[in-house]
Amino acid sequence: MFSYRHAFHAGNHADVLKHAVLVHILDHFNRKPTPYWVIDTHAGAGFYDLQGEWAQTRGEYVDGIGRLAEQKQLPELLARYLEAIRACNDDDTLRYYPGSPWLALDALRDSDRLRLFELHPSEIEVLQQTLAQHPRGRGRQIGITQADGFEGIKALLPPPPRRGVVIIDPSYEDKQDYRRTVTAVQEGLKRFATGCFAVWYPLVQRGAVQNLTRQLERLDTVWVHASLKVAKPAADGFGLHGSGMFIVNPPWTLYAALQEALPWLSKTLGQDSHAGHTLTRSARS
Repeated sequence: MFSYRHAFHAGNHADVLKHAVLVHILDHFNRKPTPYWVIDTHAGAGFYDLQGEWAQTRGEYVDGIGRLAEQKQLPELLARYLEAIRACNDDDTLRYYPGSPWLALDALRDSDRLRLFELHPSEIEVLQQTLAQHPRGRGRQIGITQADGFEGIKALLPPPPRRGVVIIDPSYEDKQDYRRTVTAVQEGLKRFATGCFAVWYPLVQRGAVQNLTRQLERLDTVWVHASLKVAKPAADGFGLHGSGMFIVNPPWTLYAALQEALPWLSKTLGQDSHAGHTLTRSARS
């Protein structure tokens, strides 16, 4: 249960999709002066050194954020995302990669709040130390709890300002995470019907992935569903060949932004001829 460490995968193609969508959502929330909360169920370590031993072990960032950094012209969604990543680095060299907690802290205004859950004992220690170095990391604006995020969010919904983003991105190493993710969204909407729920999931050869997306697409609400495949699934059935984002109550601008960005992403990050993407939305959108 505690074997997964995101540092091995920081900045890969899945992070590009997830964080590009997240930055867009946060920018949209910042258009209105009303405060909002960001709640992250599986926060991870929060910040990663791409030159560190773990990131270098697999070097997945080379075919993710590394490829974007080489491009001169990017779709608006991705240009804004790359800007947010570069803001965490001192020069044009992409040495550091911010996770969702750091990106959220960078985006929040003084009146907004960030609530983070992380169960991994080593990850939460790094998370606390890392975010303490952020200009906003030591105040009451941020709360970090070592707990199961699926359970922890129940007490926080709805957040007091009635505006918020809930990020649900477990590792899915535990197969129960697929079922628990669907339940978290279903129960979360009962408590917070207007909340924005951003769900990340891996594209792996498991029936649980198709079951998760089918159940989410049955939700009687507004949603956008995007997936990015970068390679043919491995013959042995293992490995990540893509990922998806399912966003409930998304910004009205998100679908059009993804329409422009996804074809470019599948071409730029594609590793073989099987690269591609999908983009759908609910009938109520």
